[in-house]
Amino acid sequence: MLESQSKERSNHLKKIGVNFLGILNDIKRRPEDAARELGTSLEEITQIIDGKKILSQEIIEKATKIWPVNARDFHVIYDDCSLGVKIMTSEESEKSSRIMERAGNPYYEYRDTAMSKVAPFRPEWIKELCYVDNNDPQNLSVQWNNGHFMHQFTYFVGDVNFYYQDSDGKKTMSVMKTGDSMYITPFVSHSFASRSGAKQNGLILALTYGSKITGDVQQELSALSNLGQEFALNFTDIEHASASLLKYHRNISSLTYQELSKRSEISVEKLQDFENAILIPTEKELTAISHSLNVSKRDLMPNDKTEQKVIVKFQNECKRWFYPEGSMVYEFVELASTSTMPYSKAFEIHVQNSEPSIYNLRVGLHQFVYNIGEHHISLNWEFHGESHQQTIKPGDSAYLKPFINHNFSGKGKILVLRVGGKIAGDSQRELSIIGKKNAKRAINETMQWFAPKSRD
Repeated sequence: MLESQSKERSNHLKKIGVNFLGILNDIKRRPEDAARELGTSLEEITQIIDGKKILSQEIIEKATKIWPVNARDFHVIYDDCSLGVKIMTSEESEKSSRIMERAGNPYYEYRDTAMSKVAPFRPEWIKELCYVDNNDPQNLSVQWNNGHFMHQFTYFVGDVNFYYQDSDGKKTMSVMKTGDSMYITPFVSHSFASRSGAKQNGLILALTYGSKITGDVQQELSALSNLGQEFALNFTDIEHASASLLKYHRNISSLTYQELSKRSEISVEKLQDFENAILIPTEKELTAISHSLNVSKRDLMPNDKTEQKVIVKFQNECKRWFYPEGSMVYEFVELASTSTMPYSKAFEIHVQNSEPSIYNLRVGLHQFVYNIGEHHISLNWEFHGESHQQTIKPGDSAYLKPFINHNFSGKGKILVLRVGGKIAGDSQRELSIIGKKNAKRAINETMQWFAPKSRD
């Protein structure tokens, strides 16, 4: 245990060091420049870069006073998942139990499930302690929340009434049972309650997660204050989304209608109709405009469809298939999802039979796993060339890092939520353009931006 903690600390210091070197490269400071400006020795700066000495708060405070950097730039994520997988047993989950009251009465029992500092989600086990005797969305026993910043996927166990406000702000209720699921957009007011007559309290697995605008993006929005709101374009429908994107890119390029018309060979009148949501460009016109603005065509395209802020999916509506190809090892059941979150995938997986030594799953997303069945499942995985195995009992949960070779063996049923975090999508495209070779330096900077001595 002590050896493992020592190794984790050593790895963390090395990450701090390479991150510090990356900051120095970005602001074009050599180690000797940093030492002089920060009032410390070159030896100390070198030891920090090499991961042999902690970066002190004193140095961070000095750096933020004289350089255009923020204190949070110097702090790196602590990897609490050194084997690629983190597991929380049902017994550990039960110890985190706390009762939440609403209007002076017990309303929910909350329990933690597997979470990691590396992962983008905050999944919770929630028992509905409030019972309702009708399906009226205006039921006064129901205590509504104000919505929250996180996206939320929810899996239902038992008889649960799900209350939410639709896109028009109208209070709505859906009758949910085991296997049903839903996705809800941030800041939508909602609530849950058990139905009278049920044999036991309803239960939900509320898997909340952040996406692109948490962390650094949220900090930047906060720093911009009210100006940050201007980045939220009109995406109420496809026409207005298309118009907003075209206008935004034309404005940031400081192009007049006349200049864009000359470049694209599209009339000024038509360009104005595009930006006034009267017309949507054809694919040929969109190509001409994107070339004129020197942007990718995809940057000017709205989502294919405008979806509701709450998506409910009942078990009997779910698509099912077997995986891998030509086998019946896993039966996948596709749960609630939205095209607005393309890197969020939720499944109920029926584990039929799998050879523990054959790693037939490898997913480029963060994964949360919860054993919703009645039987033990074996999670088998490979990390840094070593094989690992852990039994996942009913009520146990796990987090898996992206691209872990793994499988599930035994016979049972699990819930899986996959989330892209901040890397999948535009960040992935940028990293791909940089290339896999240089991506290593983007992950861990290993050299100065120039060679102190001449190179051939």
